Amino acid sequence: MNHTAATPRAVGVIGLGAMGAGMAQSLRRTGHHVHVHDIRPEAAATFAAEGGTACATLADMAAACSIIVSVVVNARQTEAVLFGEGGIAAELRPGSVFVMCSTVDPRWSVALEARLQAQGVHYIDAPISGGAAKAASGQMTMMTAARPEAYAACEGVLDAMAAKVYRLGDSAGAGSKVKIINQLLAGVHIAAAAEAMALGLREGVDAAALYEVITHSAGNSWMFENRMAHVLAGDYAPLSAVDIFVKDLGLVLDTARHSTFPLPLASTAHQMFMQASTAGHGREDDSAVIKIFPGITLPPASSESP
Repeated sequence: MNHTAATPRAVGVIGLGAMGAGMAQSLRRTGHHVHVHDIRPEAAATFAAEGGTACATLADMAAACSIIVSVVVNARQTEAVLFGEGGIAAELRPGSVFVMCSTVDPRWSVALEARLQAQGVHYIDAPISGGAAKAASGQMTMMTAARPEAYAACEGVLDAMAAKVYRLGDSAGAGSKVKIINQLLAGVHIAAAAEAMALGLREGVDAAALYEVITHSAGNSWMFENRMAHVLAGDYAPLSAVDIFVKDLGLVLDTARHSTFPLPLASTAHQMFMQASTAGHGREDDSAVIKIFPGITLPPASSESP
């Protein structure tokens, strides 16, 4: 994928969390004029100090940018960004593009497209995946769906942020559906990885040796390799929190419930994450789902990871 900006654009990024900060960096690196806003003013100021513009209000961003990329946590926060007090929707000029990168109910995304289209604003349903490091390097994945005119209005901007920009439909919804399916697998894989490591600990297997063998065997998954490294290091600092999968697997089940479709593994994984959250681990890394298993001693915190 070519990450050179053909035509520099004024692009706004709302939300400078783990993913949003990296996406803003990728846009800046490829020559775009990046305006940022975050509920933490210091995060926006830090980005601006390295090149870019911190917007004190969303109205300031709308005045400066015809392309807005929203990287907030969920649909409720997206609603607040658009239609809440000081929201940006009323300030967006006709022909502007709103790129929605949160994991949301696909039906909500379809409704949002219609709501924005009514005021002449283009909408791109564009959930993301890949983690903070890939966001910062412009190597993440975007699962998008939008009308052709929406893609045309922000040509080059999506490619500046992602190595893979999948176009999954010519109207909103398909991007969010594919992200929901990705989250089904991600959540089930983390839960299964935790269950496997917990059994190994219960049976007295050396945890580091188990990790080494599994990561070189057919039972491995990307989530086992990535998340069980956190367990071995005893490091539950939240890169992606338990409560994220309480939310996302809830969305998975809501989507399936709407069409009366059974999801036995996703249902079980959701219960596991809810159990971890209720036990007080909701804000810890999602690998902390392993803490629900009784009768095991987890590796202590150390400065080294496997």
